[in-house]
Amino acid sequence: MAFISLNTKKLKDNYQYLTKVFSDNNISWAVVTKLLCGNKIFLNEIKKLGIKQICDSRISNIKTIKSLDSQIETIYIKPPPKRSISQIVKFADISINTELDTIKLLSEEAQKQNKEHKIIIMIELGELREGVMREDFIDFYRKVFKLPKIRVVGIGTNLTCLYGVLPNHDKLVQLSLYEQLIEAKFDREIPYVSGGASVTIPLIFNNLLPSGINHFRVGESLFLGTDVYHNNTLENMHNDVFKLYAEIIELIEKPTVPMGNMGVNVEGDNFDLDENEFGNTSYRAILDLGLLDVDQKNISLTDTEIEFAGASSDMLVVDLGENPHNYKTGDLIELKMNYMGTLRAISSKYIEKKLEMS
Repeated sequence: MAFISLNTKKLKDNYQYLTKVFSDNNISWAVVTKLLCGNKIFLNEIKKLGIKQICDSRISNIKTIKSLDSQIETIYIKPPPKRSISQIVKFADISINTELDTIKLLSEEAQKQNKEHKIIIMIELGELREGVMREDFIDFYRKVFKLPKIRVVGIGTNLTCLYGVLPNHDKLVQLSLYEQLIEAKFDREIPYVSGGASVTIPLIFNNLLPSGINHFRVGESLFLGTDVYHNNTLENMHNDVFKLYAEIIELIEKPTVPMGNMGVNVEGDNFDLDENEFGNTSYRAILDLGLLDVDQKNISLTDTEIEFAGASSDMLVVDLGENPHNYKTGDLIELKMNYMGTLRAISSKYIEKKLEMS
């Protein structure tokens, strides 16, 4: 069975490094755990780090977090579905919001549950995902402030996730100014200006982050060490907290060119044959991992001397060439993953989850 491992020491190193960076810049931060897909083995390791605030986009994951530690403050980080309002009020301490009708429902449910529900209102700054339009935000806040059992604790924005719009000093200054305007106009304190995510971290190092931005929501950089802004690895961080391993379940020397009338494969692709390859052979290994578990474009082989030959629903085929490393059936092949590769692998119930302590 294929498995994914989490290196606890490297995770702790990444966490401590980010905590110092944020602390040195008077920034509070929440860990985004949606990558972990509610897996209790991995979430327990997050809890051990001493994290006080966790963000997730699935209410089932937030329920799991609360079951592990009810004292962790939870943030539901997408606009709440109306059909999930009661669960969100029950298990999420904070939710991000952009729809007035939804906030009204949160208010009604919070009254039923006799508890205060906190919200962060997202402002649209060009990424065109969630966010209230800037010309509407004053009137939006005015109406929200009238709702019982709702406390506005932040203003936020999302960048990069949909179209790749990058954060910059000017956009984040705008966010900070909106917060100041709301506080002045309505005489209300807005504790969080949540303008930071993994992609925003390099702005701190380049002294481009406005001082008003005081809250970050970070997942990818913690777990993968990613400098999302430049698409590489942040200095002083590990990019291999997670590793994926698959077992070789067949290894046979075979022709390099398929034989027979050609149609389309399971993904609907067809292939042109290279006549120069007729008569050639190579060693081909089948791995116990397939398209159901991973997307080939989001994973890569650690051994750069071998390469993918193809994939089907539950098997990957790897071309070993002359097999210089003398792989054999039963050996493990290590694979590296980007963010989406890791997310998909962790979400697969067919991939075992393990911890690596060293």
